[in-house]
Amino acid sequence: MNFEGLDPGLAEYAPAMHSALDPVLDAHLNPSLLQNVELDPEGVALEALPVQESVHIMEGVYSELHSVVAEVGVPVSVSHFDLHEEMLWVGSHGGHATSFFGPALERYSSFQVNGSDDIRQIQSLENGILFLTKNNLKYMARGGLIIFDYLLDENEDMHSLLLTDSSTLLVGGLQNHILEIDLNTVQETQKVSLRDLRTFKVEHEFDAFSGSLSDFDVHGNLLAACGFSSRLTGLACDRFLKVYDLRMMRAITPLQVHVDPAFLRFIPTYTSRLAIISQSGQCQFCEPTGLANPADIFHVNPVGPLLMTFDVSASKQALAFGDSEGCVHLWTDSPEPSFNPYSRETEFALPCLVDSLPPLDWSQDLLPLSLIPVPLTTDTLLSDWPAANSAPAPRRAPPVDAEILRTMKKVGFIGYAPNPRTKLRNQIPYRLKESDSEFDSFSQVTESPVGREEEPHLHMVSKKYRKVTIKYSKLGLEDFDFKHYNKTLFAGLEPHIPNAYCNCMIQVLYFLEPVRCLIQNHLCQKEFCLACELGFLFHMLDLSRGDPCQGSNFLRAFRTIPEASALGLILADSDEASGKGNLARLIQRWNRFILTQLHQDMQELEVPQAYRGAGGSSFCSSGDSVIGQLFSCEMENCSLCRCGSETVRASSTLLFTLSYPDDKIGKNYDFAQVLKRSICLDQNTQAWCDNCEKYQPTIQTRNIRHLPDILVINCEVNSSKEADFWRMQAEVAFKIAVKKHGGEISKNKEFALADWKELGSPEGVLVCPSIEELKNVWLPFSIRMKMTKNKGLDVCNWTDGDEMQWGPARAEEEHGVYVYDLMATVVHILDSRTGGSLVAHIKVGETYHQRKEGVTHQQWYLFNDFLIEPIDKHEAVQFDMNWKVPAILYYVKRNLNSRYNLNIKNPIEASVLLAEASLARKQRKTHTTFIPLMLNEMPQIGDLVGLDAEFVTLNEEEAELRSDGTKSTIKPSQMSVARITCVRGQGPNEGIPFIDDYISTQEQVVDYLTQYSGIKPGDLDAKISSKHLTTLKSTYLKLRFLIDIGVKFVGHGLQKDFRVINLMVWQGSFKSLLVPKDQVLDTVYLFHMPRKRMISLRFLAWYFLDLKIQGETHDSIEDARTALQLYRKYLELSKNGTEPESFHKVLKGLYEKGRKMDWKVPEPEGQTSPKNAAVFSSVLAL
Repeated sequence: MNFEGLDPGLAEYAPAMHSALDPVLDAHLNPSLLQNVELDPEGVALEALPVQESVHIMEGVYSELHSVVAEVGVPVSVSHFDLHEEMLWVGSHGGHATSFFGPALERYSSFQVNGSDDIRQIQSLENGILFLTKNNLKYMARGGLIIFDYLLDENEDMHSLLLTDSSTLLVGGLQNHILEIDLNTVQETQKVSLRDLRTFKVEHEFDAFSGSLSDFDVHGNLLAACGFSSRLTGLACDRFLKVYDLRMMRAITPLQVHVDPAFLRFIPTYTSRLAIISQSGQCQFCEPTGLANPADIFHVNPVGPLLMTFDVSASKQALAFGDSEGCVHLWTDSPEPSFNPYSRETEFALPCLVDSLPPLDWSQDLLPLSLIPVPLTTDTLLSDWPAANSAPAPRRAPPVDAEILRTMKKVGFIGYAPNPRTKLRNQIPYRLKESDSEFDSFSQVTESPVGREEEPHLHMVSKKYRKVTIKYSKLGLEDFDFKHYNKTLFAGLEPHIPNAYCNCMIQVLYFLEPVRCLIQNHLCQKEFCLACELGFLFHMLDLSRGDPCQGSNFLRAFRTIPEASALGLILADSDEASGKGNLARLIQRWNRFILTQLHQDMQELEVPQAYRGAGGSSFCSSGDSVIGQLFSCEMENCSLCRCGSETVRASSTLLFTLSYPDDKIGKNYDFAQVLKRSICLDQNTQAWCDNCEKYQPTIQTRNIRHLPDILVINCEVNSSKEADFWRMQAEVAFKIAVKKHGGEISKNKEFALADWKELGSPEGVLVCPSIEELKNVWLPFSIRMKMTKNKGLDVCNWTDGDEMQWGPARAEEEHGVYVYDLMATVVHILDSRTGGSLVAHIKVGETYHQRKEGVTHQQWYLFNDFLIEPIDKHEAVQFDMNWKVPAILYYVKRNLNSRYNLNIKNPIEASVLLAEASLARKQRKTHTTFIPLMLNEMPQIGDLVGLDAEFVTLNEEEAELRSDGTKSTIKPSQMSVARITCVRGQGPNEGIPFIDDYISTQEQVVDYLTQYSGIKPGDLDAKISSKHLTTLKSTYLKLRFLIDIGVKFVGHGLQKDFRVINLMVWQGSFKSLLVPKDQVLDTVYLFHMPRKRMISLRFLAWYFLDLKIQGETHDSIEDARTALQLYRKYLELSKNGTEPESFHKVLKGLYEKGRKMDWKVPEPEGQTSPKNAAVFSSVLAL
């Protein structure tokens, strides 16, 4: 391929929403894509990137099957399908070659071909692979052994090779001759030349493009070419493909395409179609003699901004794309493609010689040594020592786990305790592990506490920072005391939901006032919109008075986002429970993902006028979002090549990543110095130079044009090197602080940690810190940034004393000076027993305290899932690197709230209750089970609505049997709402449902619970369902509108219904979260006596209404109507609540009858209820 004339902008990385790093740790290749791959500059990625499980390959249509990382951050220079075996070869700009076996792209071999030059072309032969670099031709075996190495002239610059027959090879490049074995020379021009392979004479020439060629291909009698044409501003990609008929030696009608062609290949299957690829990832199929159809365009999703190479397999069943970030994407037209029509069998390095023996895991201490096969021999073994030289030494018994001793209960001389699940029952390891004092906790391998003598890790982590778990009983969560963990009025988040590791970040975003108001005002039509679901969750957090909420709907939408799965943010239940994933890296990737996703969701809607900045900031374009205004930082990236050519491009980022100094002297650094180094990053890296027309070492610098309102920083403390840096800087800062304060420092704290009036102290009065407060502190509470006239940036730590000296920071903002205050820190807690956890320190502002507690002040809090506790501000910046590691920092500009309109308007309108189309394709009118509300039927405050919901099971319950025979629930079953029914409670259509929605789900259903729910397999599938199918979001909005309007819900067991729908409500001693208590009329509690059992709806309907319901299965319409009738019966029996004593007698008779009947409804038809009740005529008619 000739790179001459390529658009210079294509060679640069496209503007991204995050900062750039060095080529190995390039931020454009998000590290979360590399599952189980260590980001080491000398390492090589070893794992493929699996596409999400929901990918379905349709026969005859090319779709992405797999993506794989060849080399981290190094652009792919060439790709080639092996012509003899089922393998794909990839070469990089770093001279590294990698091969992948089969359509699963399993790594086969990986080796270095050239130490300095990129690989230009790859050609597979029967016995090996030919690799062409700039001035070197190397023939190597498929395993990496060198067969021959042919060095060319140093002045040569080769680009391509051609195998004319089994023994003749032609090599050409940017010179006017072609190399053969005997160096036969021909003339090379910027035109397509046809030469006779026998004489190498020019047979004919075609006038191609006025600029340069990009690619061409030949099939049959047709030749197609793409390239660049000369324009007034330079070379531009020509969207007309030149097509030539080789029989008549003339051009035919050019083919106009809808993408910027950079690569093209004939893919002859049924027709001689062409595949045209652009460097931005667009691919179009068309016939060379026909018209290009825009509908035939599909998009390759490269990790990097550019596609660098493209190849087609010999069978035409597979396409390979390589991008500028070192990733290769395999597209196929069948689920099990083959690369060649007839491939020989591939020889693997370590064939399995013995298939009958099971594999042995040497890392397991409990591996029975008897499984190791030992040859039979009559000779004396080395272990057979004489008795005189050996003495029996019994193995020392391991100490009992401290957790067992702590929880043990004794009955007589026998003690029993719950299994801590640190080892298998009745087994101990052969070797006793000893605790390692080195900083190796980043591996996240759960360490067994067996064998420790003192077990220091058990007491290193403070109790409030330990991972909290919910203790389930047979009543579920009803008897769990959440108030023991949270005595504030702020809401925690429940941790038992899959992928709830992001709870701490949800709290951080919630306590950012402009973000909270913006998200709660957002509402769109997108089914799985994270901004909408986050707004619903924020609404629940607002209404809660200290009770925990659950983000099940938000996490459900999060799991359906393809980008989240591709970035490795979706954890399996086993990995989340065992803590195998590196939570620090995971939450930093999640932080980048959520900001980018919210920015994209907000861009899809017009920015509300109320959220334009109060100061009329003009740096954001009209297409930018408010998230961009809050978090985005505009930058200028300058790239200077060693030839003197300089390129400047504008970009923006939503967050920064700390870049630590490489010196080993132990120099003292302020946090502001490291932050400035990370923002104004100077680095040497490989980049495309338009002047040199190739990738060259360049010096890249970054200048700041506009600072964000909220400064987000990923700490990237992922190894012991960064941890040692933080530890050393904290020690130096401690010595400086002690020296600065002199004898004023006290040995103990002078005030309680929970002193909520700390920030309300009189202005100018500085409280002297104690020694404990100065330990492990390197992070400042405030930083000061100043934009200089020459586009520079000054960053320094800012203290209260500086403000007294220089005056308020608000007055200096007019001169480009800004002060940022620390608002939140997210830390990774290293606990070998539980696998670690994530917590957040958040500075809660005045507005939140005003709404929750009616006071005006600021206070730091610790948020550990549902544990919330006020802390001293110094605790938020103290990081003991042995167990408390910083992950994410949030700094906000002073007086940020005054810059934005913080009014919240409910975005849900009455139109959500009107008729809507079903998602089911086969729905028929005969299956309609409800009549939507008309405009004159819109519910009013106090109207009755019968409600019932049915559920399916996504994950089964996990439980264990204790040693005393009782059952302990480890993890409850995960339920998902499948059907929601709302019935009119008054009016001429009383009893007729106006909502009967079946909820479509993309998650795998483990149990449909048909006997209890009436849901059958296929009812929730849009392809085959005959029900009125809709999305969970649509039904959620309907219920939210009914709640906001003030209707009263009548149902049986509404607590569970609202909880699974994520509209939680608590009754009795629990406070409501979203549904006010006076809007819930639950027949479970209406017909209940204190300290007695709850009565089923089936028995109540038989006893009071003479109805037999729930025969074979449950029906939500029937249940909702019955609940309405029971409520009418309750009003009749209790005289609208005026005669509680008479109703008490009715309940007493109910319980006596229930005990006699064993709470079972009689089956014979002759048995009638002792009570009679009128049935609504309209209900019976329906």
